[in-house]
Amino acid sequence: MFGRRMRIQVKTPEQIELMRVAGRLVGETLELVAEAVKPGVSTLDLDRIAEENIRSQGGIPSFIGVPGPVTAFPATLCTSVNEEIVHCIPRADKVLRDGDIVSIDCGAIVEGWHGDAAVTVAVGEVSEAVQKLLDVTDESLWRGMAAAQVGGHLNDIGHAVESYVRSQGSYGIVEGYGGHGIGTEMHMDPFIPNVGKAGTGLKLRAGLVFAIEPMVNLGSPGTDELEDGWTVVTDDGRYSAHFEHTVAITEEGPQVLTALDGGAARLASLLK
Repeated sequence: MFGRRMRIQVKTPEQIELMRVAGRLVGETLELVAEAVKPGVSTLDLDRIAEENIRSQGGIPSFIGVPGPVTAFPATLCTSVNEEIVHCIPRADKVLRDGDIVSIDCGAIVEGWHGDAAVTVAVGEVSEAVQKLLDVTDESLWRGMAAAQVGGHLNDIGHAVESYVRSQGSYGIVEGYGGHGIGTEMHMDPFIPNVGKAGTGLKLRAGLVFAIEPMVNLGSPGTDELEDGWTVVTDDGRYSAHFEHTVAITEEGPQVLTALDGGAARLASLLK
């Protein structure tokens, strides 16, 4: 059986600038929503804040209406709490408590171009182990983006994520879900795993744009999908963290389209 040939979208510098508009809106929305996270707030409350901000700025939420195996996705955000890894639907009865963590995943379309990013936020006070999980996952994302260089290879990204996470402790790196190409559609080729062998895979060139998104568990890397066809949880019930940015590969180096400052300062510290 022949495998499906990947269709890779390469953007011009002008198109990357258009994607930057969508990316900035996503970054601003995530910042606004993260500020609203506190005990007593429901995940549906967070979703309403995000949808209002995106639409007020002329954007369209990317996630609403995405087809699923049971039903189309009904919300602006994915709000995954504690053992929920990704794709959890916001609910009025899902109320955040002190000690929780919540992954907030947001996408927006502006003038036909998509931005996609996620951040995991602590609710009130969390344990030292949980805070380290958040810090390790976030740093692994930036290590992966720093590896997205012209002339490199696709699996350099997953190798950078995996190597850093493994160096920090016994964490479970989720392998069944990962990053993706992005542009005129939210999910495009190629799939970007969070593990990999350096120097292998697609040769990277200027104009490629990826959403890179490590998901790291406190325990087992195993996952289960719930009956709603969307929610993915850890198979051992332990916490999971998820961070994501949209990054463009340019001749000048990676440009983080969903970071409000473009990510230059943080990337520079990793590329010395």
